Amino acid sequence: MILEAAMLQVKPGLTTEFEKSFKEASSLISSIEGYIGHELQHCLEDDHKYLLLVKWRTLEDHTIGFRESSQYQEWKALLHHYYDPFPVVEHFTRINLD
Repeated sequence: MILEAAMLQVKPGLTTEFEKSFKEASSLISSIEGYIGHELQHCLEDDHKYLLLVKWRTLEDHTIGFRESSQYQEWKALLHHYYDPFPVVEHFTRINLD
């Protein structure tokens, strides 16, 4: 499993609209092959900051399967105008601590 993480900084005054748009966009990402689950966390210290975590089966499920899909174009249209600056997306893999 791969964990995608992105810190989302939403433009001031747009958090309510962003959360509404994100709920709509959630059905787009969840329809992609290899998608496992996602969550959006709201920062307690900064009202305009969110953490997006998405679990994918493989890195390519995100970088190719989602990013090259028509659903991504819709996702982009719904969400990308809220961000300033545009988020850095990183991918992580679990370390076995046993």
